[in-house]
Amino acid sequence: MTQPRHITYSDELLADGTAHRRYEDGRSEWRRRGANGLVHWHDTLGDAGTDERLGTDLVKRVHADGRVAYGRDIGYGRTVWGDGGTVLVNRTSFGGRLGVVLTALGLAGAVAVTQYPPLALSPEEEEELRARARAQAANSSAGEGGSGSGDSGGGDYSGGWDDSDDGGWDGDDFG
Repeated sequence: MTQPRHITYSDELLADGTAHRRYEDGRSEWRRRGANGLVHWHDTLGDAGTDERLGTDLVKRVHADGRVAYGRDIGYGRTVWGDGGTVLVNRTSFGGRLGVVLTALGLAGAVAVTQYPPLALSPEEEEELRARARAQAANSSAGEGGSGSGDSGGGDYSGGWDDSDDGGWDGDDFG
């Protein structure tokens, strides 16, 4: 089995609350958080669309022309897309001592077939994932005193929301 192509990126929070994502292959993408958990984006290649978190580790990307792709957050700032051909790696998440250890062990580039996202989901399957995320968020909020504020679901998912001074961007929003 061929291992996927890894593309690193970094995010920069801009003064207007949007994020500028720079990929190592020269592409750039501008991202802004919208309503209902969507991240709207457009890039230097003339493409645009939305990213939506489904459940705790899946991301649905809808392009402006209607194409749909799914990605799976596989940890350590890595998101594998589609049939496993590409893994996006957040430079800031995959660093430090843990990154050095994983690389030394040869685990940094390894992606198991079981980590690949689905190629397609039915609308019913997507809604079931959304409902599970909402239920997890409600249970999590109830366990924290029922405030209902903060994370909108998914707990430790690296693409999740936070309410810190960075405008809600955590550097790996929907890899």
